[in-house]
Amino acid sequence: MLVVHVHVHVRLGHVEAFKAATIENARQSRLEPGIARFDVIQQADDPTRFVLVEVYRTGDAPAAHKETAHYAKWRDTSRR
Repeated sequence: MLVVHVHVHVRLGHVEAFKAATIENARQSRLEPGIARFDVIQQADDPTRFVLVEVYRTGDAPAAHKETAHYAKWRDTSRR
């Protein structure tokens, strides 16, 4: 098992778009066989800060995740 914490600071004005794209990516990611858990956490006292908690079943699963269409859509959307 591999647990990854991704810390993200989103620019003001982009929080809702990032949040929507990230929640959809997490929903799709949970369907992948290599992912045991995928959580999106938004900081209560600073809504521009998020932590993504990704729990993979194997060491190869993160690479497989990054090859999915939903990850590519999230990556392209979240860079704006």
